[in-house]
Amino acid sequence: MTNAIFPGDPTLRSTALELDRLDTLAPFREKFHHADPDQCYLDGNSLGKLPLATIETVNHFLTEEWGKQLVGGWAHWIDQAQSAGDLLARATLGTGPGQTLVCDTTSVNFYQLAVAAIRARPGRTKVIIDAANFPTDRYIIQGICDHMGLTLVTLDNDGTGGPGAVPVEVEHERLTAEAVAPHLDDDVALVTFQALNYRSGARSELADISAAVKAAGALMLWDCSHAGGAIALDFDANGIDLAVGCTYKYGNSGPGSPAWLFVRDELQRELNVPIQGWFAQKDQFVMGPWFEKATDMRAFQIASPSIVGIRAVEASYQMIEEAGIEAIEQKAAVGTELMIALVDAWLTPFGVTLHTPREASHRGGHIIISHPEAAAIAHGLRELANVVPDYREPNTIRLAISPLPTSYTEVWDGFDRLRGLLETGDYRNAAPSESRVT
Repeated sequence: MTNAIFPGDPTLRSTALELDRLDTLAPFREKFHHADPDQCYLDGNSLGKLPLATIETVNHFLTEEWGKQLVGGWAHWIDQAQSAGDLLARATLGTGPGQTLVCDTTSVNFYQLAVAAIRARPGRTKVIIDAANFPTDRYIIQGICDHMGLTLVTLDNDGTGGPGAVPVEVEHERLTAEAVAPHLDDDVALVTFQALNYRSGARSELADISAAVKAAGALMLWDCSHAGGAIALDFDANGIDLAVGCTYKYGNSGPGSPAWLFVRDELQRELNVPIQGWFAQKDQFVMGPWFEKATDMRAFQIASPSIVGIRAVEASYQMIEEAGIEAIEQKAAVGTELMIALVDAWLTPFGVTLHTPREASHRGGHIIISHPEAAAIAHGLRELANVVPDYREPNTIRLAISPLPTSYTEVWDGFDRLRGLLETGDYRNAAPSESRVT
């Protein structure tokens, strides 16, 4: 078996070892905490590993800043959401300063920008989302539309339907401008999709969809949670005006770490968010009786940011900036190509099917496979094979390469163990899980 992208047969472990030897990002693996060297952690798309620098950075903050400076620390903490946002934008978004904040949660940021965008298009009564979008986004949009009396159109790209569902012909849930265009008209206020699908790993046509939505006079809001830190998003080149995302996946910033939001500078005066917090006040410390919106990106911040959380974000994104997002994207492409080659060679005889695009430019850092017993297999991988994937309904397993902490050999070993479980059927003997987390 040969493949031009590999230095040898991908079914041989020696090929994965050679890929690691040639990998310019390989030194970054040692900058992470690996509690169990035998574990194959293929779930970095859900929660990234702990950078060693984060331990030092957070401890320093606790002892030398909060511990010693107390409230006086706010003199230099006050604008951390903006400076951390500039770092994140520089490292992963492909855009300039003054347009990104690191604060709050993805859900709060998504709500803020979605309502602001709809209000900025008065008289328009339609919002478009897709059925395969992340549940929180779909539920928030449903609530907004119910509250504001808007019509919600759900592009049914996965067969599950939803409010106002209309069928669209796509592969692997991947949205294209061609599929979206027939549903755009002068009544659409907002369109919102994932930059990279949380389940299938498919990458949307960022530039073409953004241009089509803009041409229709609507605003486009991208959720980049599963894309940020895995692929080069190139906001400026792709014409992205509004976006949100998290930092705990490929951003490796820790569970519950602060999220981010992006508003292109041309829109910052036009948009008004529904939660007008005191950080968004023009003269913040005057604390006057009337709200007057700040004239810069601070207008989109609600309240005091999590400084300890931002320290973790800074530690990780400094490392991402050092590595280079283009190199990270290239490793994600090769790593997922290795996964697909092993699916084809090893797993398809056991009834496993691939549901991620084969074209590298159409996917990100994870793939998804399906099997009638996927839930049991995913559980068996954790309990019996020391491989960590995750399971997604209805019958799928997600497997990721997080380019900085994950080696190609770790990917190869994980798939080899998966093959072994399928050969023996031992996954059926794993003790049931008592956790509701999949």
